[in-house]
Amino acid sequence: MPPSSEFAVALDRGALATARHGAAVVVTSPAVFRVEGPGALQCLQGLLTNDLQKPGDHSLVYGALLTPKGMIVVDYWVARTPDGFTMVAPARGHAASLDLFARQLPPRLARVHDLTGDVRVAWLVGEHSFQTLVKAGLGPLPESAGRVTVIDTVRGRLIVALATEVAPFAGLIIGPEPAVTLALDALAKAGAERGDEALLEAARIIAGWPALGAEIDERTLPQEVRYDQIGGVSYTKGCYTGQETVARLHFRGHTNRELRGLRWDGSAPLEGRTVTSKGKDVGTIRSILELDDRAIGLASIRREIGVGDVVDAGGRSAVIAALPFGPGDLDG
Repeated sequence: MPPSSEFAVALDRGALATARHGAAVVVTSPAVFRVEGPGALQCLQGLLTNDLQKPGDHSLVYGALLTPKGMIVVDYWVARTPDGFTMVAPARGHAASLDLFARQLPPRLARVHDLTGDVRVAWLVGEHSFQTLVKAGLGPLPESAGRVTVIDTVRGRLIVALATEVAPFAGLIIGPEPAVTLALDALAKAGAERGDEALLEAARIIAGWPALGAEIDERTLPQEVRYDQIGGVSYTKGCYTGQETVARLHFRGHTNRELRGLRWDGSAPLEGRTVTSKGKDVGTIRSILELDDRAIGLASIRREIGVGDVVDAGGRSAVIAALPFGPGDLDG
């Protein structure tokens, strides 16, 4: 298996069970921005691929900012509260975000506060995470998936969100480090395990969710990385930067490549990232989760290669799998 940690992660069966069926919390320091002002909604609505207006206050929305030609620049989870928008992006998207905001958000309408380094994000992973969050007793929780609430603690303000149904995590908590530490203590007492970023990455791969720098690069269109399936794009909200390309592709065409799953049996090392079928190059491996007796991965594959087809991926035989991965892919 190639050594790059951005390419491959490994989990034993115990950690895999936690990621799928347990309750774990992983703390990260991503890029975080707060956007406020009288025109914040209107400005962001004209940039993000998804609809921020229709879900209303106390909503959690996933989407991306695009180039004028429709390529993804950086993706975000956006928590909307009555006083503004908290946008969480991958750490590698920090500089690109600042550049876009400086060029496209008028300060008199939408003020941007860079909170990166000052706040932490705790991601809840596993199907028992909601019950654990309830047991932790942090305060009033969102009423349903894709919703947000604000909790004022003695150590600062926390934004608590329940993820959408298809997200690779169950919920997230955003706040200053002292407040997040308070939440972590309560979650630990409620039975949540502390996980590392490999656990979060594994949950992402299992969910078939694209990541900036892996499945998403400077030439990636939203439909090439499952934005239709994961709820990352709206075709009814109106215009936004890059919308013409995205809409034209949706209504009149199709992508040449799509994000697909790969499943390998056994644990022999892979050689490279190329995917071939009948001797022809048909794709590229982007991420791998290595398990005890098998491996699964995400790859950009030509659309004519279907689920169930056998290909050569990284020098080994692999089966194309539907996304998200199911129990048969993980358990045999």
